[in-house]
Order: sequence, then structure tokens, then C-alpha cells
Amino acid sequence: MIKLIIFDLDGTLLDTSRDIQNVTNASLKKFGLKEISYEQTLAYVGDGARKLIERAVGSDGNALNDDVYTDYFYNFVRCDNLCTTLYDGEDEVLTRLSKRGVKFAVITNKPQEAADRVCAQYLEKFGFGRIIGGRDGEPRKPDPSSTSRLIAEYGLEKDEVLFVGDGETDVRTAVNAGIKSVSVLWGFRSRKQLEEAGATRFAENYRELENIVLKF
Repeated sequence: MIKLIIFDLDGTLLDTSRDIQNVTNASLKKFGLKEISYEQTLAYVGDGARKLIERAVGSDGNALNDDVYTDYFYNFVRCDNLCTTLYDGEDEVLTRLSKRGVKFAVITNKPQEAADRVCAQYLEKFGFGRIIGGRDGEPRKPDPSSTSRLIAEYGLEKDEVLFVGDGETDVRTAVNAGIKSVSVLWGFRSRKQLEEAGATRFAENYRELENIVLKF
């Protein structure tokens, strides 16, 4: 039985893509750099804010990486998140799973301050016990340190924990931590990309995810 689901955030629990694109492009524009498309935004996310900015800045603006990142970080943690949404069926499924006693947590490479802010706006009602975001100097996914520490905090066995995410880093995090995972197909990566990262179990929507969880 699954007692704890560890979720990725962006592309899994929340569609934050438009807000990420807007804040990124505002910083790029400020420094005279080319703005990125929505498709590029989806391709660049997943490995933390610094990697996002490095990819967005590109080779022509490498010298500005730190300045653009500083500006992006300042504005991103203060973002109003008005373009962010939950996914279809998410509210109902999380509510039902919570009533069954399943606990929820988040591990994301999104900056901690930004993760705390957007989770408070959209996910507070579901009772997420822990929100673990990216911090400078701390290992990020796919390093399993945060996942293993969280499992220990809850006092659970590995077979009682499920990692759910939309990215390659989520698949690798679960493998590195020695736990089961489900890759969701409503996020920022294709099935092919996830399969190439080693994913073997997929959910097309939240209802399908719920069915998978209840079968363990």
C-alpha cells in the first residue's frame, strides 16, 4: 500500500509554464537578450532555475548569466502566479487519496521561496506535509538525498512510497532512491523522452494516476 506520494511540482501538480516563460522573458528583455518561446520554456525547465537561465541566455550571453539569474530569481519568488493552474481532475483525485490516508509531499528543483509561495496559493487545501525546493549548495534531483531523508522522516519503508513526476530527473531520482515511480504525460516531457530516461509506468491523467496508486 502506498502511504506517501512524493510529487514533482512544475508540470506535475501545477502548470506553471506560462508564469515561468513570462518571468524569464522579462529578465532576458531587461538585458537585451532574445526572448524564448513557449516550446523552449518547456524544453529548458526541470533542472533548476540556474540551468533554465543558462539555457535561455545561450552562448551569446554567457557573460550575463549571473546578472540575468539574479534578476530572474528576485522576480520569480515574487511572481503572482496568475497564469498557473491545476490539472484536470487533480482536485478530486488528491482529495480522495487524502481521505484514504495517503500523505503528500513535494520535491522540486524550483527555488524554495518560489515553491513555498505557489504551493501556498494552490495546494494548501490538500495538506502537503513537506515542500522541499532547490537551495544553493544543496543537492538537487536526481540526487536522492532529499527523497531518502523524507522517507526516513515519515518512518516508512521504500515500498510504501511513490514518486510522481513529469520529467527525466524525476525518473532518475526514483531509481536512485530505490522507490517506485509514475511518469505523468500531462506535463513538460513526451513519453519518448521519459522512456529514454528509464520510465516504465505512465499515467495519462489524474484519474489514471489514482487507479495506479490504489493497485499497489
